[in-house]
Amino acid sequence: MSRSIVLALCVLAVPPLSAMAQSNAAPVIIHATRVLDGRGGVMSDVNIVVENGKITRIDRAPRSPRDDAGRSTYDLAGLTLLPGIIDAHSHPTWYFNRQGRYHTRSDGDTPVQSMLSTAANAWATLESGVTTIQSPGSREDADLRDWIASGGIPGPRILTSLQPISDARLAPDSLRAIVRARKAQGADFIKIFASQSIRDGGAPTMTQSQLDAICGEAKAQGLRTLVHAHSAESMRYATLAGCTQVEHGVFATDDVLRLMAERGTYFDPQVCLVFRNYLDNRAKYEGIGNYNEEGFAAMEKAIPLATDAFRRARATRGLKIVFGTDAVAGAHGRNVEELVCRVQAGGQPPMDAIVSATSLGAQAMQLGDRIGAVAAGLEADLIAVDGDPSTDITALRRVIFVMKGGRVYRWNGAPAAAPNGSR
Repeated sequence: MSRSIVLALCVLAVPPLSAMAQSNAAPVIIHATRVLDGRGGVMSDVNIVVENGKITRIDRAPRSPRDDAGRSTYDLAGLTLLPGIIDAHSHPTWYFNRQGRYHTRSDGDTPVQSMLSTAANAWATLESGVTTIQSPGSREDADLRDWIASGGIPGPRILTSLQPISDARLAPDSLRAIVRARKAQGADFIKIFASQSIRDGGAPTMTQSQLDAICGEAKAQGLRTLVHAHSAESMRYATLAGCTQVEHGVFATDDVLRLMAERGTYFDPQVCLVFRNYLDNRAKYEGIGNYNEEGFAAMEKAIPLATDAFRRARATRGLKIVFGTDAVAGAHGRNVEELVCRVQAGGQPPMDAIVSATSLGAQAMQLGDRIGAVAAGLEADLIAVDGDPSTDITALRRVIFVMKGGRVYRWNGAPAAAPNGSR
């Protein structure tokens, strides 16, 4: 990272005031009258004790507490508390430039301008209640991931594939070598393009032997694999290759969905946000690459197909469906709109949608022992919303409180009592 980018990021390095108040080791008590635990359970009238970034215990509390030792307390009475949302597929480096167009590497933006825009996307995502994302991927993700993890800038926890594998001309041995290189570069998982984009028809681009090589090598290296696959054929190849997760799947068939369920393959479909975002921001994308008349027509046609695929996926016994938005420029901070679509258009019960975006998402990322639920021993990634999203999913639009790793980044209520006058 250049000195100029480091200096630019330093401008964003001061955390919100409430986050600064949590920088010591003093326990924080959160009183909640309604808690969705992320695993399908509900708790009422509890005190959640947070120490050193983790939930240490959950106690019954018939009334709002005020600790005699002066520890910080957040009273979330009347709100619903739940785990931070986990988005399995987001692109934080995608943004609209100062000309109101989708940013490309040749549009004249400087590295500092690009990184500042990316940091702004990260902040918008966190503020909306999304505390963990998976980015598949960009080489710039590594710096963003590491700066956020160090506490230098606010944003969601990030896992990244760095650059995806997309060259279908390469032989299996070359593909295996790329997997090893990505691990050495610090990738958290491997992203593979196994089909065309939906704008180009979604046909397979990689063979069974190529996917066998990539996913087999990734497994040997201890890495998960996410596969961009729209066609049923490419989804089948990925499943038979033992890849971890299939993205999109607009043209999924019942047979391939059953195969994925049998093999334990995670499925991350999208119902509407990514398509509607492109269509609503057409003028900002049009004329760049395959964002053309045919491409936009294909996305318009994809919406009912994607909704139907999601409904059939839900009806597939044992299929593990996680939550991912494919958030691109224009969608950051609006991630939960995809959950709203899944419930309202896709017919998913609200509690199932919440579980898919919390504990199941954590399980898919192999982080189930760290995040994704409100439970003692897990990291304190907690949000509170106005309303009850288990009955009205649109309550997720009304975020009042955001805590990640024990630090509060958003609180629209009365100020908490801070220890030792630190505020």
